[in-house]
Amino acid sequence: VQLQASGGGLVQAGGSLRLSCAARGIVLSINTMNWYRQAPGKQRELVAVITSGGSTNYTDSVKGRFTISKDNAKRLVFLQMNNLKPEDTAVYYCHIYWRGRHYWGQGTQVTVSS
Repeated sequence: VQLQASGGGLVQAGGSLRLSCAARGIVLSINTMNWYRQAPGKQRELVAVITSGGSTNYTDSVKGRFTISKDNAKRLVFLQMNNLKPEDTAVYYCHIYWRGRHYWGQGTQVTVSS
């Protein structure tokens, strides 16, 4: 299993970014995928979840601003982030727990300036 995240960058508060995660070695249609983030000096936190059936869930701080989606055929998972805030600054990781193991992408930096 390999996960590769991309799409991070520097954006002003109120701006948008779209993160992508390319998944190899797994079938998205039968697996739950997650986006986590880790800010400097803080623990890694779960940001968004999309189940095999397409149901989604979000941490409270991003509800209404972030949208997780996926393209099963292309094995891509997305995180659309709108109305970004400085507190969203973090390294973002895609993640799957599969067959008893955690798999992480390499992380992509998102920096939101005020």
